[in-house]
Amino acid sequence: MKRAGTQHRPFPVRRVEAVVLGASAGGIDALSAVLDGLPANWRIPMAVVLHLPESHESHLAEIFAQRLPIPVHEALDKMPLVDGCLYFAPPGYHLSIERGRRFSLSCEPPVLFSRPSIDVLMASAADAYGPSVAGFLMTGANEDGAEGLLRIHRAGGLTAVQDPKEALVPTMPLAAIARHAPDHVLRLRDLRILLQLLEPAHAH
Repeated sequence: MKRAGTQHRPFPVRRVEAVVLGASAGGIDALSAVLDGLPANWRIPMAVVLHLPESHESHLAEIFAQRLPIPVHEALDKMPLVDGCLYFAPPGYHLSIERGRRFSLSCEPPVLFSRPSIDVLMASAADAYGPSVAGFLMTGANEDGAEGLLRIHRAGGLTAVQDPKEALVPTMPLAAIARHAPDHVLRLRDLRILLQLLEPAHAH
């Protein structure tokens, strides 16, 4: 028997343990649009890589903490992922997720000229969570994230890409689409709907 309201869902219910998101040029506005309206009782941990100059201090956590009703942090080495929190990669470090559901920071060389690298975050999330992770990739000026999203796809996770026609810079979404057929290619407003329809994997 269908639960009330499910017939109106534009996407099938998907249970996940974590969400990883990546963007570059135009990414702050794109991420703001996708996270807009997030409920205060949101329960899935989310990790984000936005490309920033390594030499600049990041204020992303403070900016989004003012916009969202959930806890927002800059990720620290060995910090555990807590349900319902949003984490940003610090500038100058690769951010990955260990199988023990903790973050790891490293100073390995840049990937596709980027550190933090979206590929590094997404590939590690695929290894840590397998089919229970969702990856969202949005506007950007290089191909970072395409390989990571493919890794999520191969692990059985959910992959979603911003419609290149809407992206401020379409290079990143187009690169991802060239690697595999994402589960969803959507405008930002529909990526927001998709995100908010995700349910915690451990929900009863």
